[in-house]
Amino acid sequence: MKPLKRPARRSILVAHVAVSVGWLGLTVGLLALGLTAFLTHDAATAEAATRAMKVFSDWLVVPVALLSLVSGLALALGTSWGLARHRWVWAKFWLSLITAGLSVFALRPAIEEAAARGAADIDLVIAPSVATATYLFVTAISVLKPWGPTRRGRRLRPARESVSRPAGLG
Repeated sequence: MKPLKRPARRSILVAHVAVSVGWLGLTVGLLALGLTAFLTHDAATAEAATRAMKVFSDWLVVPVALLSLVSGLALALGTSWGLARHRWVWAKFWLSLITAGLSVFALRPAIEEAAARGAADIDLVIAPSVATATYLFVTAISVLKPWGPTRRGRRLRPARESVSRPAGLG
């Protein structure tokens, strides 16, 4: 992929950060509602919490997960970070892909079923807890950029550095 020009890269970066923070917030909201539905002794409160979870699930989970994945992929492929050049980018991509898949294919059906029953079980506390921990970890590696380059990144680095340095400045 051709490198992104600065205005496009910055715009995609802002969109990616905003939607990813939104994904984290959405998951924390689902966790709070799941805890409420699971712990309350009031049937009306449990029903209201599961119905609110269903609204979030129906309208936000899929678009937010997909926007985060697509914008992150565009940044990886359109910048020098690359998708498979650094271990932290590679880990972030796979964790995001897995959590997006689990959100769409496991969490949403569980929320649908809980909303139909008007009550939540422990799964609707565990799933958002694990997702929240995962998104916090992904955020940390995005900021800290640990682990260094992949084998591919080490192989590509000398070629990229020789192109970017003028001759004789070794």
